Amino acid sequence: MALGRRGRDRQVDYWPGFVDALSTLLLVFVFLLSVFMVTQFFLSQDISGKENVLQRLQAQIRQLTELLSLERATGQSQDSELAALRASLQATEAERDRLKAAAGPAPTGPDPSREAALAREVDMQKDVASRALAQIELLNQQIAALRRQMAALEEALNVSEKRDQESQTKIADLGKRLNVALAQRVQELSRFRSEFFGRLRDILGNRPDIRIVGDRFVFQSEVFFDRGSATPRPEALAELDKLASAILELERQIPPDINWALRIDGHTDSRPISTPQFPSNWELSAARAIAVAQYLISKGVQPRHLIAAGFGEYQPIDTGTSDESMARNRRIELKLTER
Repeated sequence: MALGRRGRDRQVDYWPGFVDALSTLLLVFVFLLSVFMVTQFFLSQDISGKENVLQRLQAQIRQLTELLSLERATGQSQDSELAALRASLQATEAERDRLKAAAGPAPTGPDPSREAALAREVDMQKDVASRALAQIELLNQQIAALRRQMAALEEALNVSEKRDQESQTKIADLGKRLNVALAQRVQELSRFRSEFFGRLRDILGNRPDIRIVGDRFVFQSEVFFDRGSATPRPEALAELDKLASAILELERQIPPDINWALRIDGHTDSRPISTPQFPSNWELSAARAIAVAQYLISKGVQPRHLIAAGFGEYQPIDTGTSDESMARNRRIELKLTER
């Protein structure tokens, strides 16, 4: 069959577009899951620090509350003592007045010693009352200072909660921006992937040895290589030239800020190989992928846009043992992906 011949009756193949949509949704889901995990990690770290600060503040508030209760109890005790002293003072003064009234005018005059004793007792009661009032005033000042400290702690706690809310808002906004950016990049890469596959389909035509499997172009190894060889066949260079032309056009179209790559996967069948050049199917599949990549580079394709991988016989697409099944498994796959 001629390489450039195209089928007359082409049917629209919706499968690549469906696979592109699924891969896009999968990438978006994986990114959203990653962003959610990173966000949860930072939020847990931030919340843990806020909880520690809150616990310390609550402990200080409890200590201040206990101290305030103690001071209040002391103040009440002082008030009681002051009231008792005032009552005693009033009783003493009443007793003095009663004694003075009962004594009445005496021909010999008042008793100076009695009056001096009563005056000293009254002065002592006044001193005690003065000291009690001074202690009450000191306690009132201490209570006012404690209230100011509690107000400052409450204000600091409110500021901390406000900062926590602002941090959560910023994290949520950052997550939305990252989601939008990722969605745009995924859409752009999906569009270029569809255009690239469409371009390859037009270039290569409907060949039975070249087919599309999911989001990959699959070439039978015999298109490029002889059995057991990793050197491209001369008649296969024309196909590789077409492939290089499509990739070069893709490089010109995709913006430089999109990190993309064309992965070249080499696969073999399950028949073991053991030669001085290729001791196993690993070496053969990897050598074929590298040979394709090197040829594309020689045609001007940027090496940073190429990935060569060898899978040996461990990724078959046909589990049969017939010659046809073996031929299907001997293949080169091309996949446009993100790095």
